[in-house]
Amino acid sequence: MSNDPKSLIRIARETGPDTVAEPLDLGLRVRELRKEKDWTLEQAAKKAGLARSTLSKIENGQMSPTYDALKKLATGLEISVPQLFTPPVQAQANGRMAVTRVEEGRHLATATYEHDLLAESLSRKKMLPYRARVRARTLEEFDGWVRHDGEEFLYVLTGVIRLYTEFYEPVEMKRGDTAYYDATMGHNVVSVSPEDATILWVTSLG
Repeated sequence: MSNDPKSLIRIARETGPDTVAEPLDLGLRVRELRKEKDWTLEQAAKKAGLARSTLSKIENGQMSPTYDALKKLATGLEISVPQLFTPPVQAQANGRMAVTRVEEGRHLATATYEHDLLAESLSRKKMLPYRARVRARTLEEFDGWVRHDGEEFLYVLTGVIRLYTEFYEPVEMKRGDTAYYDATMGHNVVSVSPEDATILWVTSLG
């Protein structure tokens, strides 16, 4: 399994909505997100809890960040980790479609989840769909709450999960159960069944 962030997701070329995909430049994406907020390197590094030199190396493609660094970047930039690998919505497209076979989604493994990013060939998406295997068994395995812009839809595919949220009591959910929530509210999911649960997540991008 590759640890190179550029290999985690491929995007459609900007010359057309459905052309052959090419790797996303993570460093350029981070720089664009920082400049959108009109932050200096120092300001962005402070918000992300990273050294200025580390952020500079990431932006210049001199360093492949660990998942912990990606989480810090996403938190500092106020987005989700998958959104780091997705370009911003720029235009509305009509009449397009992407089919992702069961074994095809781009894979991103972490200590708590394994994500398969879906519909990756489409650029300028308004939703980010991904299938996840939930490896975590306790809330203590997370480094605090996950939170990001937008709204999120969760559908339990297999197993049993417990959905923890910042403002509600934990909810146990089984196959076929769904949840729709404000993703700026802190949230985490753990498996409570013997096997790792699998879920479908859809995150709004704008």
